[in-house]
Amino acid sequence: MQQPPLSFRIKAMERELGVQLFRRKARGVDLTDAGRVFLDNARAMLAHFDQTFETTRRTARGELGQICVGVTPMSTFHPFVARAIRTFRESLPLVSLRLEEEISDELVDRVRNGRIDVAFTRSPLAHPDGLVVSSLLEEPLMLALPSGHALARASRNGGAALSLKRLAQERFIVYGPPGSGLIEATTAACHAAGFNPRIDHAPRVTSAIGLVASGLGISLVPASLQHFHVDGMVYRRLKGSLQSKAILNLVSRRGDPSAVIQHFLHLVRRAARSVVQADPARHVRHAKKRDR
Repeated sequence: MQQPPLSFRIKAMERELGVQLFRRKARGVDLTDAGRVFLDNARAMLAHFDQTFETTRRTARGELGQICVGVTPMSTFHPFVARAIRTFRESLPLVSLRLEEEISDELVDRVRNGRIDVAFTRSPLAHPDGLVVSSLLEEPLMLALPSGHALARASRNGGAALSLKRLAQERFIVYGPPGSGLIEATTAACHAAGFNPRIDHAPRVTSAIGLVASGLGISLVPASLQHFHVDGMVYRRLKGSLQSKAILNLVSRRGDPSAVIQHFLHLVRRAARSVVQADPARHVRHAKKRDR
Protein backbone atom coordinates (compact mmCIF):
# COMPACT_ATOMS: atom_id res chain seq x y z
CA MET A 1 0.00 0.00 0.00
CA GLN A 2 1.37 3.41 -0.96
CA GLN A 3 1.86 6.15 1.61
CA PRO A 4 -1.16 8.40 0.90
CA PRO A 5 -3.77 5.58 1.12
CA LEU A 6 -2.01 4.18 4.22
CA SER A 7 -2.06 7.55 5.96
CA PHE A 8 -5.72 7.94 5.06
CA ARG A 9 -6.58 4.51 6.59
CA ILE A 10 -4.67 5.32 9.77
CA LYS A 11 -6.45 8.66 10.19
CA ALA A 12 -9.80 6.96 9.51
CA MET A 13 -9.13 4.39 12.26
CA GLU A 14 -8.08 7.10 14.69
CA ARG A 15 -11.26 9.06 13.98
CA GLU A 16 -13.39 5.92 14.47
CA LEU A 17 -11.64 5.03 17.74
CA GLY A 18 -11.36 8.58 18.97
CA VAL A 19 -7.71 8.04 19.95
CA GLN A 20 -4.27 8.75 18.51
CA LEU A 21 -2.52 5.55 17.40
CA PHE A 22 0.71 7.06 16.08
CA ARG A 23 2.92 9.87 17.22
CA ARG A 24 4.19 11.74 14.16
CA LYS A 25 7.87 12.64 14.11
CA ALA A 26 10.14 14.40 11.67
CA ARG A 27 11.31 11.04 10.42
CA GLY A 28 8.64 8.38 10.63
CA VAL A 29 6.18 7.61 13.44
CA ASP A 30 6.03 5.84 16.81
CA LEU A 31 3.16 3.95 18.33
CA THR A 32 1.36 5.56 21.19
CA ASP A 33 0.42 3.45 24.22
CA ALA A 34 -3.07 3.12 22.75
CA GLY A 35 -1.52 2.15 19.43
CA ARG A 36 0.52 -0.64 21.05
CA VAL A 37 -2.60 -2.08 22.71
CA PHE A 38 -4.49 -1.92 19.42
CA LEU A 39 -1.62 -3.67 17.59
CA ASP A 40 -1.28 -6.44 20.17
CA ASN A 41 -5.01 -7.16 20.13
CA ALA A 42 -5.15 -7.04 16.34
CA ARG A 43 -2.35 -9.62 16.12
CA ALA A 44 -4.10 -11.83 18.72
CA MET A 45 -7.35 -11.59 16.76
CA LEU A 46 -5.66 -12.64 13.52
CA ALA A 47 -3.95 -15.54 15.30
CA HIS A 48 -7.33 -16.57 16.71
CA PHE A 49 -8.82 -16.52 13.22
CA ASP A 50 -5.98 -18.74 11.96
CA GLN A 51 -6.52 -21.15 14.87
CA THR A 52 -10.26 -21.20 14.22
CA PHE A 53 -9.73 -22.07 10.56
CA GLU A 54 -7.27 -24.86 11.42
CA THR A 55 -9.53 -26.26 14.15
CA THR A 56 -12.43 -26.31 11.72
CA ARG A 57 -10.35 -28.17 9.12
CA ARG A 58 -9.12 -30.71 11.70
CA THR A 59 -12.64 -31.31 12.93
CA ALA A 60 -13.84 -31.92 9.38
CA ARG A 61 -10.98 -34.42 8.91
CA GLY A 62 -11.91 -36.20 12.16
CA GLU A 63 -8.69 -35.23 13.93
CA LEU A 64 -10.57 -33.28 16.61
CA GLY A 65 -13.78 -34.08 18.43
CA GLN A 66 -15.09 -36.72 20.78
CA ILE A 67 -16.43 -40.25 20.76
CA CYS A 68 -18.21 -42.38 23.34
CA VAL A 69 -17.52 -46.13 23.07
CA GLY A 70 -19.66 -48.73 24.81
CA VAL A 71 -18.17 -51.97 26.12
CA THR A 72 -19.75 -54.98 27.78
CA PRO A 73 -18.18 -56.39 30.97
CA MET A 74 -17.19 -59.49 28.99
CA SER A 75 -15.74 -57.63 25.97
CA THR A 76 -13.29 -55.72 28.18
CA PHE A 77 -11.43 -59.01 28.75
CA HIS A 78 -10.77 -59.42 25.03
CA PRO A 79 -7.26 -58.09 24.28
CA PHE A 80 -8.40 -56.94 20.84
CA VAL A 81 -10.76 -54.36 22.35
CA ALA A 82 -8.11 -52.77 24.56
CA ARG A 83 -5.60 -52.80 21.71
CA ALA A 84 -8.02 -51.19 19.23
CA ILE A 85 -8.94 -48.40 21.66
CA ARG A 86 -5.28 -47.77 22.49
CA THR A 87 -4.33 -47.62 18.80
CA PHE A 88 -7.13 -45.15 18.09
CA ARG A 89 -6.04 -42.86 20.92
CA GLU A 90 -2.43 -42.98 19.73
CA SER A 91 -3.49 -42.24 16.14
CA LEU A 92 -5.79 -39.34 17.06
CA PRO A 93 -4.54 -37.93 20.38
CA LEU A 94 -6.69 -34.78 20.12
CA VAL A 95 -9.93 -36.76 20.08
CA SER A 96 -11.59 -37.15 23.48
CA LEU A 97 -12.61 -40.79 24.01
CA ARG A 98 -15.00 -41.86 26.77
CA LEU A 99 -15.98 -45.43 27.71
CA GLU A 100 -19.30 -46.67 29.07
CA GLU A 101 -19.81 -50.22 30.37
CA GLU A 102 -23.19 -51.95 30.21
CA ILE A 103 -24.79 -55.18 29.01
CA SER A 104 -25.19 -55.65 25.26
CA ASP A 105 -28.91 -54.90 24.96
CA GLU A 106 -28.55 -51.63 26.86
CA LEU A 107 -25.56 -50.59 24.77
CA VAL A 108 -27.48 -51.21 21.55
CA ASP A 109 -30.33 -49.00 22.80
CA ARG A 110 -27.86 -46.25 23.68
CA VAL A 111 -26.28 -46.39 20.23
CA ARG A 112 -29.70 -46.28 18.60
CA ASN A 113 -30.86 -43.22 20.57
CA GLY A 114 -27.55 -41.37 20.19
CA ARG A 115 -26.39 -41.51 23.81
CA ILE A 116 -23.21 -43.34 22.76
CA ASP A 117 -21.57 -43.57 19.35
CA VAL A 118 -20.39 -47.16 18.92
CA ALA A 119 -20.36 -50.31 21.07
CA PHE A 120 -18.52 -53.59 21.35
CA THR A 121 -21.14 -56.25 22.10
CA ARG A 122 -21.22 -59.99 22.68
CA SER A 123 -24.84 -60.81 21.77
CA PRO A 124 -26.49 -61.29 18.36
CA LEU A 125 -28.78 -58.44 17.39
CA ALA A 126 -32.34 -59.46 16.56
CA HIS A 127 -33.58 -56.07 15.28
CA PRO A 128 -30.71 -54.02 13.81
CA ASP A 129 -33.00 -51.36 12.28
CA GLY A 130 -30.99 -48.23 11.59
CA LEU A 131 -27.79 -49.86 12.81
CA VAL A 132 -24.72 -51.47 11.27
CA VAL A 133 -23.49 -54.62 13.04
CA SER A 134 -19.94 -55.67 12.16
CA SER A 135 -19.04 -59.18 13.29
CA LEU A 136 -15.39 -58.66 14.10
CA LEU A 137 -14.07 -61.90 15.57
CA GLU A 138 -15.16 -65.30 16.81
CA GLU A 139 -13.46 -67.33 19.51
CA PRO A 140 -14.14 -70.75 21.01
CA LEU A 141 -15.77 -71.23 24.37
CA MET A 142 -13.73 -72.72 27.19
CA LEU A 143 -14.65 -74.36 30.46
CA ALA A 144 -14.06 -72.45 33.67
CA LEU A 145 -13.81 -74.99 36.48
CA PRO A 146 -13.07 -74.84 40.20
CA SER A 147 -9.42 -75.81 40.57
CA GLY A 148 -10.44 -78.60 42.94
CA HIS A 149 -12.86 -80.17 40.46
CA ALA A 150 -12.06 -83.80 39.65
CA LEU A 151 -11.92 -83.14 35.90
CA ALA A 152 -9.68 -80.12 36.41
CA ARG A 153 -7.21 -82.25 38.35
CA ALA A 154 -7.40 -85.12 35.88
CA SER A 155 -6.61 -82.86 32.91
CA ARG A 156 -3.89 -80.87 34.64
CA ASN A 157 -1.01 -82.63 32.94
CA GLY A 158 -0.83 -81.52 29.34
CA GLY A 159 -4.00 -79.44 29.57
CA ALA A 160 -6.10 -82.14 27.91
CA ALA A 161 -9.42 -81.04 26.39
CA LEU A 162 -12.60 -82.12 28.13
CA SER A 163 -15.84 -83.48 26.73
CA LEU A 164 -18.81 -81.32 27.64
CA LYS A 165 -20.94 -84.46 27.89
CA ARG A 166 -19.05 -85.45 31.05
CA LEU A 167 -20.39 -82.29 32.72
CA ALA A 168 -24.08 -82.95 32.12
CA GLN A 169 -24.81 -83.16 35.87
CA GLU A 170 -22.99 -79.92 36.70
CA ARG A 171 -24.60 -76.58 37.45
CA PHE A 172 -23.71 -73.98 34.79
CA ILE A 173 -23.30 -70.41 35.99
CA VAL A 174 -24.01 -67.79 33.34
CA TYR A 175 -23.90 -64.03 33.24
CA GLY A 176 -26.37 -61.83 31.43
CA PRO A 177 -30.11 -61.47 30.92
CA PRO A 178 -32.17 -64.25 29.30
CA GLY A 179 -31.53 -64.40 25.57
CA SER A 180 -28.06 -62.89 25.79
CA GLY A 181 -25.24 -64.27 23.67
CA LEU A 182 -23.40 -66.23 26.34
CA ILE A 183 -26.54 -67.90 27.70
CA GLU A 184 -27.60 -68.91 24.20
CA ALA A 185 -24.11 -70.19 23.41
CA THR A 186 -24.02 -72.21 26.64
CA THR A 187 -27.44 -73.72 26.00
CA ALA A 188 -26.59 -74.54 22.37
CA ALA A 189 -23.31 -76.21 23.36
CA CYS A 190 -25.01 -78.36 25.98
CA HIS A 191 -27.81 -79.35 23.60
CA ALA A 192 -25.21 -80.35 21.02
CA ALA A 193 -23.61 -82.53 23.70
CA GLY A 194 -26.98 -84.20 24.31
CA PHE A 195 -28.32 -82.68 27.53
CA ASN A 196 -30.25 -79.71 28.93
CA PRO A 197 -28.03 -77.68 31.26
CA ARG A 198 -29.01 -76.66 34.77
CA ILE A 199 -28.41 -72.92 34.74
CA ASP A 200 -27.87 -70.42 37.53
CA HIS A 201 -27.69 -66.71 36.76
CA ALA A 202 -25.12 -64.31 38.15
CA PRO A 203 -25.64 -60.52 38.08
CA ARG A 204 -22.14 -59.75 36.77
CA VAL A 205 -19.32 -61.56 35.01
CA THR A 206 -17.10 -61.07 38.06
CA SER A 207 -19.84 -62.63 40.19
CA ALA A 208 -20.02 -65.65 37.87
CA ILE A 209 -16.24 -66.09 38.06
CA GLY A 210 -16.36 -65.78 41.84
CA LEU A 211 -19.04 -68.46 42.09
CA VAL A 212 -16.99 -70.84 39.96
CA ALA A 213 -13.86 -70.19 42.02
CA SER A 214 -15.94 -70.90 45.15
CA GLY A 215 -16.85 -74.33 43.80
CA LEU A 216 -20.55 -73.57 43.27
CA GLY A 217 -20.64 -74.47 39.59
CA ILE A 218 -18.87 -74.30 36.24
CA SER A 219 -19.14 -71.89 33.35
CA LEU A 220 -18.55 -71.64 29.62
CA VAL A 221 -16.58 -68.50 28.85
CA PRO A 222 -14.93 -66.94 25.78
CA ALA A 223 -11.35 -68.12 25.29
CA SER A 224 -10.03 -64.58 25.77
CA LEU A 225 -11.14 -64.70 29.39
CA GLN A 226 -8.34 -67.16 30.19
CA HIS A 227 -6.01 -64.14 30.44
CA PHE A 228 -7.91 -63.26 33.62
CA HIS A 229 -6.44 -65.36 36.43
CA VAL A 230 -8.40 -66.06 39.59
CA ASP A 231 -7.30 -68.17 42.54
CA GLY A 232 -9.41 -71.30 42.79
CA MET A 233 -10.36 -71.44 39.10
CA VAL A 234 -8.81 -73.01 36.00
CA TYR A 235 -9.63 -73.03 32.29
CA ARG A 236 -9.88 -76.09 30.08
CA ARG A 237 -10.42 -76.56 26.36
CA LEU A 238 -13.47 -78.38 24.99
CA LYS A 239 -13.31 -81.44 22.77
CA GLY A 240 -15.01 -81.63 19.41
CA SER A 241 -14.91 -79.80 16.12
CA LEU A 242 -18.47 -78.42 16.27
CA GLN A 243 -18.10 -76.01 19.16
CA SER A 244 -20.17 -72.97 20.01
CA LYS A 245 -18.42 -69.67 19.46
CA ALA A 246 -18.40 -66.39 21.31
CA ILE A 247 -18.73 -63.45 18.93
CA LEU A 248 -17.41 -59.93 19.21
CA ASN A 249 -19.52 -57.33 17.38
CA LEU A 250 -19.13 -53.63 16.72
CA VAL A 251 -22.45 -51.73 16.57
CA SER A 252 -22.83 -48.25 15.07
CA ARG A 253 -25.55 -46.05 13.58
CA ARG A 254 -26.07 -46.38 9.86
CA GLY A 255 -24.89 -43.31 7.94
CA ASP A 256 -23.41 -41.51 10.95
CA PRO A 257 -21.78 -38.37 9.47
CA SER A 258 -19.13 -37.93 12.17
CA ALA A 259 -15.62 -38.15 10.71
CA VAL A 260 -14.29 -39.20 14.15
CA ILE A 261 -16.69 -42.15 14.31
CA GLN A 262 -15.87 -43.18 10.75
CA HIS A 263 -12.16 -43.15 11.65
CA PHE A 264 -12.87 -45.39 14.64
CA LEU A 265 -14.97 -47.85 12.62
CA HIS A 266 -12.36 -48.06 9.87
CA LEU A 267 -9.52 -48.64 12.33
CA VAL A 268 -11.36 -51.37 14.28
CA ARG A 269 -12.53 -53.24 11.19
CA ARG A 270 -9.07 -53.08 9.64
CA ALA A 271 -7.51 -54.36 12.88
CA ALA A 272 -10.00 -57.26 12.97
CA ARG A 273 -9.09 -58.23 9.40
CA SER A 274 -5.41 -58.23 10.38
CA VAL A 275 -6.10 -60.57 13.30
CA VAL A 276 -8.01 -62.98 11.07
CA GLN A 277 -5.33 -62.95 8.38
CA ALA A 278 -2.70 -63.75 11.01
CA ASP A 279 -4.71 -66.73 12.34
CA PRO A 280 -7.46 -67.67 9.85
CA ALA A 281 -8.11 -71.09 11.38
CA ARG A 282 -9.12 -69.59 14.69
CA HIS A 283 -11.31 -66.76 13.42
CA VAL A 284 -13.78 -67.97 10.81
CA ARG A 285 -15.89 -64.86 10.41
CA HIS A 286 -14.76 -61.28 10.53
CA ALA A 287 -15.90 -57.77 9.71
CA LYS A 288 -19.16 -58.82 8.09
CA LYS A 289 -21.67 -55.99 8.17
CA ARG A 290 -25.42 -56.37 8.58
CA ASP A 291 -27.21 -53.18 7.69
CA ARG A 292 -30.92 -52.44 8.10
